[in-house]
Amino acid sequence: MADVKLHPDWLARIGGEFDQPYMGALKQFLADQRAKGKRVYPRPRDWFAALDATPPQDVRVVILGQDPYHGPGQAHGLCFSVQPGVRVPPSLVNIYKEMQSDLGIPPARHGYLKHWAEQGVLLLNNCLTVEAGQAASHQGKGWERFTDAAVAAVAADPAPKVFILWGSHAQRKAANVPGLGPGTPHLILRAPHPSPLSASNGFFGSRPFSQANAFLAEHGRGTIDWRLPETAEVAAG
Repeated sequence: MADVKLHPDWLARIGGEFDQPYMGALKQFLADQRAKGKRVYPRPRDWFAALDATPPQDVRVVILGQDPYHGPGQAHGLCFSVQPGVRVPPSLVNIYKEMQSDLGIPPARHGYLKHWAEQGVLLLNNCLTVEAGQAASHQGKGWERFTDAAVAAVAADPAPKVFILWGSHAQRKAANVPGLGPGTPHLILRAPHPSPLSASNGFFGSRPFSQANAFLAEHGRGTIDWRLPETAEVAAG
C-alpha cells in the first residue's frame, strides 16, 4: 500500500495493521489483479477515502457497507455513495425514501454522500476494493481484518456514537467488536438492509436518522444535517 496515504490520525490508531503479514498478502493480491488487466474499483487513491473524509476523532455516526459498487464510475470509497453524475443506486433510493419518511427531507437528485462524511458519518465498507462486474470478488483477501481494526478503534473511543447496522452482514461484523458489547456507551441501531430485496422487511419505518440525531443531541454531540446539497457538484466542492 506504499502508493496510498492514510489520514495521519488514522495511522496513529491503526497504522500498525500495515505491518501485518495479511496486509502484505492483500497488497500482492491487488497488484496481481491489476497486472492481469482486471479492473479494480474504486481507483487506488480512493481505497481509504472513507477514513480520509472522516478522521477518527470526528466520527459521530458509523454506517457499515459490504463492498464497493462494481459498476463503471460508481464507487469512490464511501459506502452507499456514488460519484457525481452517476444514477442513484436502488439501495440508496430506499435510504432516501426512509429519510423522507423519517425527517421530511425530499430525496436528493444525486448519490454523492460526502456531505455526510464531512460531518462525522463514517461510511465504511467491509471490503475496500472489488473487481469490475464481480460482486464480493475481494472478500476474504484481508480487507475485513483491516476494517475490523478501524471499527474497533472507533468503538474504543468512549465519546458516544451511533452505529447504524443495515443487514446481517453489518450486524455480524459489529458483533465481533468488543466496544459494541454490553455496557457500550454507543447507540446500536439494527435494521434490514435497504436493498429492494429486503427493505420492506423492516428497513422502512426504522427511523435511523431521527434516532441518531436525538441520541447525539442528548449526549452533547450536536446533530447531523442529513439534507444533501442540491447538486453533487456543490457537494464535491
